[in-house]
Amino acid sequence: MIHFVLHDAKDTVAVVVVEGVKAGTELSGWIMDENKSTSVMARQDIPIGHKVALVDMQPGDTVWKYGIDMGKVVAPIKAGEHAHVQNIKTKRW
Repeated sequence: MIHFVLHDAKDTVAVVVVEGVKAGTELSGWIMDENKSTSVMARQDIPIGHKVALVDMQPGDTVWKYGIDMGKVVAPIKAGEHAHVQNIKTKRW
């Protein structure tokens, strides 16, 4: 089962595509551009359509999604955690 997808191998977050992701679940992912698999252990419950962090990130780090710079980290994020508005902000303002 694929739990999350990412477009580019350099992405630091991926989108959860199934309901009911619970902390402690080993998640399987698909890297679309390379047709490869990857995995991460969920550290938190993550809703469908939300992002899961694939790597540890610190405030000021760039967040990569769909192969593009989509924002900056504003609070530490560990691989497997829910990456959302509580720890990522846009760089636009």
